[in-house]
Amino acid sequence: MTGTATPAPGAAEPTHLRLRRGVPVRTPHQAAKAGGGRLGGPLAALPWALPALAFVGVLLVYPFFRSVYGSFFEDNGFTSSFTGLDNYTRLADDPIFGRSLLNTLMWVVGTLLLPVLAGLLITVATHRMRFGGIAQLIIVLPFAISGAATAVLWNFMLTSEGAVNQVLRGVGLDGWAQTWLLEWPQNTLSMIVASTWQATGLNVVLFAIGLRAIPRETVEAAELDGASGWRMFRYITLPQLRAVSVVVVGMAIVNSLKAFDMIWILTKGGPSRSSETLALSMYRETFRLFHVGYGSAIALVLSVIVVASSWMYLRRQMPDTATTAAQS
Repeated sequence: MTGTATPAPGAAEPTHLRLRRGVPVRTPHQAAKAGGGRLGGPLAALPWALPALAFVGVLLVYPFFRSVYGSFFEDNGFTSSFTGLDNYTRLADDPIFGRSLLNTLMWVVGTLLLPVLAGLLITVATHRMRFGGIAQLIIVLPFAISGAATAVLWNFMLTSEGAVNQVLRGVGLDGWAQTWLLEWPQNTLSMIVASTWQATGLNVVLFAIGLRAIPRETVEAAELDGASGWRMFRYITLPQLRAVSVVVVGMAIVNSLKAFDMIWILTKGGPSRSSETLALSMYRETFRLFHVGYGSAIALVLSVIVVASSWMYLRRQMPDTATTAAQS
C-alpha cells in the first residue's frame, strides 16, 4: 500500500511533510540569528554588568592604582611631596620590613604544613570510621568562630599565666612553660598553631567533598588489585584529590599572606614589631604612623607577592589549561 504514513500522536512531524504543507522551517542557527533582535549581540549583557563593574572599579581597581601613585610620594595624610623611588629604597634598608617579610614566609610555610596536612590526614582517617562524621564535625566547629574570637581565646591560653603554662606546671613540666607571645620566633609559631586550630576545619570540609566524589568503582577496582592502606592513599586517593588540593593550597597561600586579625589581637605585631607580617606593617605605617607613601609601597609589594605566587602556583598545577588557552 502506497501513500504517506501518518505520524503517531505526540511524535515530531517530519521536515518534508511540513515543507509540503507550506510550514516554514528554520535551522537553529537561523532561529538564533532572527531572535537576536535589537538587544542581541556581544554587548547585550553590558547594561547588566555595569553595576558589578562599577562596584569592582570603586573598591578594587581605583584603590590599587591610587596606592601605586601614592607610593611615589612622601605623604603624612595632610601634605605630600614627590620622592620617586625613595620609599622602595627605604624598604631594602628597613630591618622591620625584612622581619615582616620573614614572618610572612613563616606563615606561608606553617599554613601549608599544618592546616592543609592536618585537614587531609584527619579527613582520610575518619572517612570510613563509624563515627567519622561526628569527629569531622568537632574539627569543623572552630571554623565557625571568627578570627577575632579565636585570637581572644588563644590569648587566654598563651599568656605567661595562661592555660597552657598552667597545665604544663600542673603535670610537672615547669621547664616547658614559656612566654609564648613575648619572644621571637615562638610568638609567630604560636600564632600559626592558633590559626591552624581554626583553619583546619575548612580543609576537612573541602577534602571530605573530594573523597565523596571519588568513583566507588575506582576504589573497588583498586581493592581487587590488592591496594590498601598507604598504597591506596598514595596511588588512588591522593591523585583523585588533586583538584580539591589545588583549591585548598591556593586558599592557604593567599590567607597566610594577608594574615592580620589574629596577629593584631594577640601581639599587635610586638614586642618591638618582631611578629609583624607585611599586612600588619602596611596597616601600622599607613594608619598608625601616618607614613602613607611608605605604607602604599608595602601594600604594592604585598599585592605583587600575592598575585605572583597565586599565578605561579596555578600555572604549575594546571599546565594543560594554560597550554589550551595559549593555543586558542
